[in-house]
Amino acid sequence: MLPNLPPNSHPKTLNIGVLAHIDAGKTSLTERLLFDNGAIPELGSVDAGNTRTDSGALERERGITIRSAVATFTTEDLQVNLVDTPGHPDFIAEVERALSVLDAAVLVLSAVEGVQAQTRVLMRSLRRLGLPTLLFLNKIDRPGARPEALLDDIRARLAPHPVPLSTVTDPGTPGARALPRPPDPTVLAEHDETLLAALVDERPPSARTLHASLVEQTEAGLVHPVLCGSALTGQGSAQLVHALRTLLRPPATDPQAPPSGTVFAVERTATGEKAAYLRLFDGELAARRRIAFHRREPDGGTSEFTGRISRIEVIAAEGEPGARAGGRLRAGQIARLHGLPRVRIGDQLGRPPRESTGTHFAPPSLETVVRPADPERKVALHAALTALADEDPLIRTRSDAQGTTSVLLYGAVQREVIADRLARDFGLRAVFAPITPVFFERPNGVGAAAQELNPRAHNDFWATVGLRVEPTAPGSGVRFVHRAERGVMPAAFHRAIEESVFRTLRQGLAGWEVTDCAVTLFRAGQHAPASTAADFRGLTPIVLLRALQAAGTTVFEPCLTLEIEIPPDTLSAVSGQLAGHGGRILDSAEAGDAWALTVEVPTRLAPRITTALPGLTRGEAAHGARPGGDRPVHKAPPTRPRTDGNPLDLDVYLRHLAQRQLAVSELP
Repeated sequence: MLPNLPPNSHPKTLNIGVLAHIDAGKTSLTERLLFDNGAIPELGSVDAGNTRTDSGALERERGITIRSAVATFTTEDLQVNLVDTPGHPDFIAEVERALSVLDAAVLVLSAVEGVQAQTRVLMRSLRRLGLPTLLFLNKIDRPGARPEALLDDIRARLAPHPVPLSTVTDPGTPGARALPRPPDPTVLAEHDETLLAALVDERPPSARTLHASLVEQTEAGLVHPVLCGSALTGQGSAQLVHALRTLLRPPATDPQAPPSGTVFAVERTATGEKAAYLRLFDGELAARRRIAFHRREPDGGTSEFTGRISRIEVIAAEGEPGARAGGRLRAGQIARLHGLPRVRIGDQLGRPPRESTGTHFAPPSLETVVRPADPERKVALHAALTALADEDPLIRTRSDAQGTTSVLLYGAVQREVIADRLARDFGLRAVFAPITPVFFERPNGVGAAAQELNPRAHNDFWATVGLRVEPTAPGSGVRFVHRAERGVMPAAFHRAIEESVFRTLRQGLAGWEVTDCAVTLFRAGQHAPASTAADFRGLTPIVLLRALQAAGTTVFEPCLTLEIEIPPDTLSAVSGQLAGHGGRILDSAEAGDAWALTVEVPTRLAPRITTALPGLTRGEAAHGARPGGDRPVHKAPPTRPRTDGNPLDLDVYLRHLAQRQLAVSELP
């Protein structure tokens, strides 16, 4: 319940992400925090399928989180919005979207399994974003729990400066207890010169001084407080809430500024209506207000649309999303917005104060072809996948000339979830081909091409376009540079060129997406009144691929980084297996009574290695995987069928454009 607040006063709001590797217990911890703080009347269970945040039928059946969910509780004058995120690596895109709206995070580790590969992926992203992060060591009551030893693993593999705030008695037993522990001043002194001087002079710092230093360093991401407990028994829950309230500070907001926020989740109600979860950074929103959203399209272009909010459901302090339906959304809060049929995940309202830094995780590196079991339902399948893409922008589909549709994936579990949703939500039974890796291309050098408009000659396109392609640093993505004179032709023509550049780069010389390059428009011209935006959309792919042909491209394949722990006497056999399947050992070290290997392996070969490990290690191997780097394909690089009519073959390309135009004209 809300505390007694002055009239027209509202509790401060803190938006916390709960992150973890799979089975660490983060959904159970979320449930425990809600229950212990009076937000829900009874404690739900993942095994029973009745938790607050895993509300989908598939989530309840599988016992895993698939979609991010928001729940809330209050503690004194603070409202805490908990964003429960998936732990399975196949749903890393859900985690990425949640990161954009968080003020801080709680990273949950199992006191039994310890630091996992997925834990390290998450921690790297949290540190890169500068999000203050608390660590919670869960399952201290489970056999095999080792909270003290886990601190050494955290220092070595996760975060160099953990600050333990709990002492565990009787770990690994039902009687395990988490007791408060003062912060170690020597850890804090590493980043606090005043505190260091006091310790050198043998002047013990006060508890107030230590707390102030801990707050500052936690907020700066220099240290990471570590708490222990058990979501099952409730041990450590109160101490974690106290840490949320006293170590983390809600960000400053400006209620008078124009509203700005981010849509980080979209769901459909029982009636099929879209409801968008929006975090508001500044300003205020009220129902029936018309607002404008900005969107970055998959092809790299930008767009804008407006809509009118019909209803606002603020994620309310009482824990009920509908408790403030029709109310006013204030800076710092999260709400479900209704009445916006065009809204998609990632849409920006205004300009959030935390500028986007792009994606924090590697994009999907796998692909599968999907067909309807009933061949007559191809159109229905395409429509269903488009609807799913509204909720998940990384569900990118691609239709080739034969009419088959492929979908980008992170893994096999995600494929199963898509198949299940197609069946449950759309009544479609889909057949999926085996998963294959997604290759990509990078330019080898600089290439340029141009095509001039000649008003006195025959022109397939009434436009002039000149483009230059040059490679950029790996991981930099695609950048469009405008060097042509502006103002000599309509802005719509320039926009058509830019959008066509990004769209064309989705299929390079070998048919794979082109990345890590800069494309410069150095010439552009029109012939009024004959030129249209369609002329520039049609000509740009021809010029760009000619420039790319002059530069040349290399096909690369994605890799995974495997972290493997094996018995020492199996090191030789495992190393031989890795070498035979293209594995490259990046690091190796003794880890207690085992050897820990960090290995880079092509994604397409990783299943062979992980399948062989149990037989090579008497079933004693443990492994985790995360997206890795990439490698050039030197021998007979694979090609991919084109879907754009091949702009390098003018006759074929013109027929493709004519057929596409005919199909559009025949639409009702």
